[in-house]
Amino acid sequence: MSVLDRADVDTDQIIPKQFLKRVERSGFGEFLFHDWIEAGEIELAPNPILIAGRNFGCGSSREHAPWALQDFGFEAIVAPSFADIFYVNCTKVGLLPVILDEQRCRAIAEAGEARIDVDDQTVTFAGGVVEFEIDEDVKHRLLHGLDEIGLTLGDEKAIAAFEAAGGGDRGPVTTSL
Repeated sequence: MSVLDRADVDTDQIIPKQFLKRVERSGFGEFLFHDWIEAGEIELAPNPILIAGRNFGCGSSREHAPWALQDFGFEAIVAPSFADIFYVNCTKVGLLPVILDEQRCRAIAEAGEARIDVDDQTVTFAGGVVEFEIDEDVKHRLLHGLDEIGLTLGDEKAIAAFEAAGGGDRGPVTTSL
C-alpha cells in the first residue's frame, strides 16, 4: 500500500494540466503527482491501495485524475472524504473510492497493508476489519468490470428491438412554449 498523508489534494496536483494532451485513458500514470515527485516532496510506489487525506480529488472535475491513479497501479483509494465529482469519476473507470474516518485511515496506513473486499464491503488489516458503504449500482459495476458502455451493451437486445420497431426513426421529441 502507498500512503499520501495530505489533505485537500486537488486534481491538478494529481495530474498537472501540462500532461492532459491526450484523450485515451492510458499513459497518465507516469505523470501522477509529477510536481511533488520532481521536487522530492514525496515518493510513491505503485500499489493496489492508496491511503490519502480528507477531501481527496478536489478542484476541477478532470477525469484524467482517476485515469492517472489507475494507470499508475492503484485499484482503490481509501480516504476520509472525496470531492463528489472525483468520487463519481473514479467509479466510472473502475477505481474504488473507500470512505473511512481519519482514525481508521491512519490505522490502516500504520499497518502497512490491507485487503479490500468489494463484495463484503470490508477493509481487512492488522488492526481488524472495517466496513464501508458503497452504492449498490456502483458495487455491481465494479464487481462486474462494467463502465457506462458496458452497462448500455447489457441492454443490446432491447435497443435492437427498439430500432427494429422503427423507434430510432422517430427522432428526438421537442416541445416549445
